[in-house]
Amino acid sequence: MGVPDRMDEELRALGLVEAQRRAAALFAEVEVRRLVAPGAGEREVSDRIRDLANEMFGTTKHWHKRIVRSGPNTLFPYRENPPDRVIGESDIAFVDFGPIFEEYEADFGRTFVFGDDPVKHRLREDLPSVFAAGRRAFHADPDITGKQLYAEVERLAAESGWALGGWHAGHLVGEFPHETIDGARTESYIVPDNARPLRRTDRAGWRCHWILEVHLVDERNGFGGFYEQLLDLA
Repeated sequence: MGVPDRMDEELRALGLVEAQRRAAALFAEVEVRRLVAPGAGEREVSDRIRDLANEMFGTTKHWHKRIVRSGPNTLFPYRENPPDRVIGESDIAFVDFGPIFEEYEADFGRTFVFGDDPVKHRLREDLPSVFAAGRRAFHADPDITGKQLYAEVERLAAESGWALGGWHAGHLVGEFPHETIDGARTESYIVPDNARPLRRTDRAGWRCHWILEVHLVDERNGFGGFYEQLLDLA
C-alpha cells in the first residue's frame, strides 16, 4: 500500500467527522429520552444507549468498553471496573461511548448532573471550557507535543479548581481498531512521556488525528466528570 494521497486523507477526515456527528446525535437523543436518570443502574443505562445506537444507526460495534459511571464511580479512570451502581437523585454521572460508524471510530463523552448541588453543576460547566481551552492551545502551536498538551490541560484543570482523573488526556483515533495505527503506546496518547509532535503521520503514512479527553475530579468531595470528542477535526 502506497502513501495516502490528499484525497485519501480528506475522505478519512470526513469519515471521522461524520462518525462524531452521529455520536453527537446519539447523545442528544439520550438526553431527550432521559436514558441517564436517577433510579437506573449504570449497566442498565449502558444497555439502553447501546440499543438506541442500534435503533438510530444500526450500530452494533463499539471499539472500547461502554462506560457509564455515577457518584464515587466517576473518580475511576477508564481501566478500572467499579461495581455496578444505581444513579442517585442528586448524583453526577458520565457516559463514555466509542461507537463504530461505517468502520470509523467515534469517541464521545458527556456528563449529567441531577439535583441542585452547585459544585457538581460548576464541574459540568467547566468541562467544555477546559476542553475548548485545550483545543485553542493545540491550534496555537503547530509543533505542540503530547507532553505539552497534557501539561496545559492539567494546568487548566487546576486553574479551575479541579484535578485530572486519568493518566492521559486523549489518544489517536481512526479506522477501527485504532490500536493498529501506531503500536507504540506512549506515542499514541496525550501523556507526559509523549515528546513527539501531535501533528505528524503514523507508521502507515496517515495523518494523525486525535481525541481530547477531559476527566476532571473533585478529590475533596469525591466525584468527577468527563468530556471528550475530536481535538483536531471538528
